[in-house]
Amino acid sequence: MKFRAMISILVVAAFFSACSTVPLTGRQQLNMAPDSLILSMSLQEYDQFLKQNQLSQDSVQTEMVKTVGHRIQKAVEVYMRENFIEDELKNYKWEFNLIESKEINAWCMPGGKVVVYTGILPITRDDTGLAVVMGHEIAHAVARHGNERMSQTLMVQMGGVALAVAMADQPTETRNIMLGAFGVGSTVGFMLPFSRLHENEADRMGLIFMAMAGYDPRMAVDFWQRMAQQKGDKQKPPEFLSTHPSDQKRIENIQNLIPEAMTYYRKGGIR
Repeated sequence: MKFRAMISILVVAAFFSACSTVPLTGRQQLNMAPDSLILSMSLQEYDQFLKQNQLSQDSVQTEMVKTVGHRIQKAVEVYMRENFIEDELKNYKWEFNLIESKEINAWCMPGGKVVVYTGILPITRDDTGLAVVMGHEIAHAVARHGNERMSQTLMVQMGGVALAVAMADQPTETRNIMLGAFGVGSTVGFMLPFSRLHENEADRMGLIFMAMAGYDPRMAVDFWQRMAQQKGDKQKPPEFLSTHPSDQKRIENIQNLIPEAMTYYRKGGIR
């Protein structure tokens, strides 16, 4: 009994030592993957992705992606600084790229590596619609949702082994878990679905970030309605929607979040 009790105590201690806090919401989350290792892995995969995919040659659209991205980046940095948690961004090296692809998708890896696919631009329509998407994806990264999903998968599929051990013993499987966790769906054959909790957090945080950046968060409703229509128009939903449910309940939730986001709205953005 004493031995079992000791094991239980060690497991509980390990669990809590692997917990971190989501900015803005304050939720405690499981994070077994060290940020330093995650950042190193994500940088390698990001560089590899850019080598294997074509950057858009449309200078106007590319500049729009970079402009919106930098404005949201500044908003995130200001929010984190004002709340005394700017250290969480200390290893971020922001980068924003537009990829030539018909796929309707976008993602942000740890460290601020953001990719938007040209296929989503007809749905975003303008810089405000793009800010909804980029704010949402950046929020997933800032909230460490990918790290959390990867930790959960390591617990289930690999018995909770440390990330470094998993990389050494099963490098291919671990790489696929990582790419799936961070939404780089075109590189692997599966995507790990974001939970409703993660989606709600990313919606809330993304609305606040875009509002601080000077984009009207009320326009998020129009964007998600267009995405819902896109989902209804095709038998198989776009990759972006496979992990980002777009139903009426979600739109209603966003409508409920808008009053809070409007309190952060800085018309013209942060100066």
